[in-house]
Amino acid sequence: MASAALTFVRRLCWRLPCGTSPRPTQAVRVPAIHLHMTAATMQVSQKDFQKAQEQLKHLKKDPGNEMKLKLYALFKQATEGPCNAPKPGMLDFVKKAKWDAWNSLGNLSQDDARQKYAELVSSLVSAESARQKKEASPEEGRHDGYETLIVTTKNNITKIMFNRPDRKNAINHQMYREIIKALEEAGKNDSTIAVITGNGDYYSSGNDLNNFTNVQPGEMEKMAKEGAVLLKDFVGHFIDFPKPLVAVVNGPAIGICVTVLGLCDLVYASDRATFHSPFSQLGQSPEGCSSYLFPKIMGLAKANEMLLFNKKLTAAEACAQGLVTEVFPDSSFQKEVWARLEAFASLPKNSLAVSKQLVRSLEKEKLHAVNSRECEVLIERWLSDECVNAIVSFFQKKSKL
Repeated sequence: MASAALTFVRRLCWRLPCGTSPRPTQAVRVPAIHLHMTAATMQVSQKDFQKAQEQLKHLKKDPGNEMKLKLYALFKQATEGPCNAPKPGMLDFVKKAKWDAWNSLGNLSQDDARQKYAELVSSLVSAESARQKKEASPEEGRHDGYETLIVTTKNNITKIMFNRPDRKNAINHQMYREIIKALEEAGKNDSTIAVITGNGDYYSSGNDLNNFTNVQPGEMEKMAKEGAVLLKDFVGHFIDFPKPLVAVVNGPAIGICVTVLGLCDLVYASDRATFHSPFSQLGQSPEGCSSYLFPKIMGLAKANEMLLFNKKLTAAEACAQGLVTEVFPDSSFQKEVWARLEAFASLPKNSLAVSKQLVRSLEKEKLHAVNSRECEVLIERWLSDECVNAIVSFFQKKSKL
């Protein structure tokens, strides 16, 4: 949506008919204060204007036609000055609306137009940020005792939301433990289904690689073994979860949060979501039972593209290969998905739980065995020079960006 809004502002430029000259610009009396505007002030104004154009790209919600007309008019005034295009015919409604909006600004200076444009975009960004915080932090039914998650139970749904948006919801050790705790609570409370999602632009960027830093050479083996125990317990809670578990993938997903999708009962994704498991790139190996479930879900060749050769899937590709249940337009994603989830949550709770457990019971023993083996291999990987060098290389590349 955001790019569409910016395209609306940038591309709606006027073209004069052949042989038509723009009307003469009337002389404008410039206030004395403008005569003393410094180059530095103008540069700051232009910089803010350019920043606002970038911010507009990242808006998720359509600001509406009235707001887009205001943005269009200010953009034209800021870049071209007062309206100098011929008035469109009365029946050309779209161009007439744009012309009226631009013309209504009169002799507003380009500097003032840039300033107003930046302020308007800033207000849209602030409003969207406040709305996201409100949606992400509902007070009703909120569970206490979480720092990296927002956990709520409402309308028979326990929602577990990753809440480290400043770190792209990367999963550190504390977050692993809190997810385990949240799954235990959700499995025992009165909710009918549980939902996992992310706060902000990302679903989750996977393992926080800071988990692997600040480890003394003599502590590497201890770190690897403790990490494997935590991971095994984490994945085990997904295997054993007794109720329907739904992943609502609101944005890019990487690593462990991708692999455990195979253990979820439904996976709904925004069309801006991507799915990436770059194990070999980081000198590691598959986890989350993906070495068993991914070939079963999508076929061996497609699974190998992801697990061995780091292929990143779009939401549409992940859906076509069976990893994702359904893809929704990002603009209507939350509304459509939550309406559906609330309908699911009204179904008979015990019937859903018994049916889920029947389906899972056929392979539960196998899944636990796969989980154990994957964690054993990961200990070896984490202690290898190849893995350490790959992670160091990753941080070096990241520091250069």
